Amino acid sequence: MTDWNGKRYWLVGASEGLGRAVAEVMSRAGVEVIVSARSEDRLKELVAELPGKASYVTVDVSDRESVKAAAKEVGEIDGVVFLAGIYWPMKVHEWDIEKAETMADVNFTGAFRVVGSVIGDMLEKDKGHIVLTGSLSGFRGLPGTVGYGASKAGVMYLAESMHADLRNTGVKVQIVNPGFIKTRLTEKNDFSMPFIMEPEDAAKEFFEHMNDDSFKKSFPMLFSWFFRVSQFLPDWLYYRIFA
Repeated sequence: MTDWNGKRYWLVGASEGLGRAVAEVMSRAGVEVIVSARSEDRLKELVAELPGKASYVTVDVSDRESVKAAAKEVGEIDGVVFLAGIYWPMKVHEWDIEKAETMADVNFTGAFRVVGSVIGDMLEKDKGHIVLTGSLSGFRGLPGTVGYGASKAGVMYLAESMHADLRNTGVKVQIVNPGFIKTRLTEKNDFSMPFIMEPEDAAKEFFEHMNDDSFKKSFPMLFSWFFRVSQFLPDWLYYRIFA
């Protein structure tokens, strides 16, 4: 179990949903959290509610200069947790280029910007912790997720590549792949969402992973096995089941 007292973590995408719940769990564990998102009002509310030492810095992860300025303001940290995400259900024949680009720019390229703003200092010190948020939808192509699923698959690959490069260094990289979580994003879905979790329960799973040395965690466990096994199915069978 990690000793979290006195640790300083930057949580990007912490104003709503899972990010907000993770901030609360980490604050209760003794972590000083710096929470970031675009909404200053929601960040102020969150900081006032957190039980431990906390502050906020606004950031737009789709803007490189905004990320650069925020990282400078945040200062020295022990780790960064990237939780920023945006979602619209989208099938190919309902393509919305603006929404598709926004999902890619926030969910995937946003992770690049945030990691790029902190990785140099971590490598120089040979010390740090980077946690990225993927999704069960990123394991293999699914119908109706042309923007979101692709962006999360990119985040998962980014984490895997970083882990391959840094696993024998002092910089720890982890990826968390949740299933359905009850948030304002999943409210957009008009289909059944098996094993859907409350943000507080998902945050406990998320933080539990941060406490161990394993690289990847996918949850809920039973639901995640369904997606992991699907990677080994031949195309003709996979698409007959999932499409």
